[in-house]
Amino acid sequence: VKSEGPKLVPFFKATCVYFVLWLPTSSPSWFSALIKCLPIFCLWVFLLAHGINFLVSHRSASRILAGLIFSALGDAFLIWQEQGYFIHGLLMFAITHILYSSAFGMKPLDLKAGLLMGVVSSSCYAFLYSYLSGPFTYLVAVYIALIGFMGWRAVAGVQLCNDLWTWTKLSACVGAMLFMVSDLTVALNKFCFPVPYSRLIIMATYYAAQMLIALSAVETRDEEDSRKRS
Repeated sequence: VKSEGPKLVPFFKATCVYFVLWLPTSSPSWFSALIKCLPIFCLWVFLLAHGINFLVSHRSASRILAGLIFSALGDAFLIWQEQGYFIHGLLMFAITHILYSSAFGMKPLDLKAGLLMGVVSSSCYAFLYSYLSGPFTYLVAVYIALIGFMGWRAVAGVQLCNDLWTWTKLSACVGAMLFMVSDLTVALNKFCFPVPYSRLIIMATYYAAQMLIALSAVETRDEEDSRKRS
């Protein structure tokens, strides 16, 4: 916390700016897109502050950075979702989840966690299905499969029972769960029924999720520092 906390100060300030300004979504503009994306830009800086060599030599960290870049693009597209750019935003976040899944890796496999996430994802889609029409019937199915897979890989990395977890793996797990809550709220509010305080829920869980996933990228650096001390 002492080493990483100061690097996250700009992110917390940018997040506060977003919630204080609370620009109306009814009048999209490049300024509102900038304010919405600013916390994600700060997470770019957070990862870049660990050094280019670190990002180049650790694929998981560079993939999380790439995921944050696509997330910012998705955020920008969703500013204009009522003008027909919702699918563009959906595509950007689908790529984000692929990158995050790749960063989390396939070891350990943990098929029980995979089965659990499969049941959760299938249940969510079964509930949404009757509200979907046209291309969204298929697009939402693919998106839920991707974010469910990402959640599985994040959960599988924790291994609490075997005492093989680290704070960064736990951070990735909690971040992935919050991302799923955020996106489920988006889907319910857009396709099913108005969710009270939907924007607050969506953005609070989204920013927290992105921060925690970005934090998970520093694990390899922590391991290197421990080896040097020993």
